[in-house]
Amino acid sequence: MELRLLLERIKAYLLFLRYMIDHMNKPCNQEISNRFTKNLNIRWSSGLNLDCKSSNGLSLASIFQPKSTPFFQSKDMLFELHMILFIYALKLREKAMVLASKDMVESTKAYREAAGVFDSVCKIGHTDWSSIEKFPELTSPVCSSLKLLCLAEGQAVTANKAKEKGTSASLVAKLHYGVTQFVAEANASLLSKTNTQVKQLSSRFLDYVSTLGALHELKSGKHLAESLESEGELGEAIGVLRRSLARAKLTTQCRSDTWKSIFKKEREQVITMMNKYENLNESMMLQRIPLEADLPTLQGDKIVKLIPYIDTK
Repeated sequence: MELRLLLERIKAYLLFLRYMIDHMNKPCNQEISNRFTKNLNIRWSSGLNLDCKSSNGLSLASIFQPKSTPFFQSKDMLFELHMILFIYALKLREKAMVLASKDMVESTKAYREAAGVFDSVCKIGHTDWSSIEKFPELTSPVCSSLKLLCLAEGQAVTANKAKEKGTSASLVAKLHYGVTQFVAEANASLLSKTNTQVKQLSSRFLDYVSTLGALHELKSGKHLAESLESEGELGEAIGVLRRSLARAKLTTQCRSDTWKSIFKKEREQVITMMNKYENLNESMMLQRIPLEADLPTLQGDKIVKLIPYIDTK
């Protein structure tokens, strides 16, 4: 089904769900509500198994798999609302990925909208969901981490757009490191002591989170070095590139062949730049390469903000 049409149908169903919930919650409809929910059996398996392709060729199904996919059930209509909103956010994220190579502005907007929906899902009031408390989609840490990942991916598109427009290397470096900062927050949410679901998530998803951050840290270092070289600070530029390569080696343990290919390409670009700068320094500039403690640190600028989800009633 075409993604645009699917999103429209999900929005229409959300409108219907909201109407039903509000109608059933009216005191005058209590008897009708009790009869309606008595035999209601809302059943879901993990919505994280949706075929939602990511920008690196992985689906959420392949990187975010729970160890098992049992059905969970509830009589609470809010459970249905929660899960449909979750799917809506995933599909907005998919839309953003499709647009990334066609329209960067619209892609970023879709990522921001997805982040807003995930943020809204975090705030849905749970009544008595004790029987399904182990469902990852119901936990704030998982929804919060996905919100931050959408912001990170939106910021990555923004950084690419800035580079395309000829924005200064120093600003592009800050935008890429902003991606890393968003990812660090997402990782902290996943690994928080309050999140008991992290053991249910696949190691491939956790790899995805950490690898995305490491990739953009490497990109940030590359652009910072470019900025330093343009200012005549060749020694510092070489030091920054060496540090970036060392950091990438320590922080990157990706298992995916796709990620390995992406990282290999980025590392090769950094190595080529470093060799060029080193040859130039040895033949002409003769600048001292500072110790790591004396090198300029990476600075981030997180400019992508979520678009709040407005619940239409």
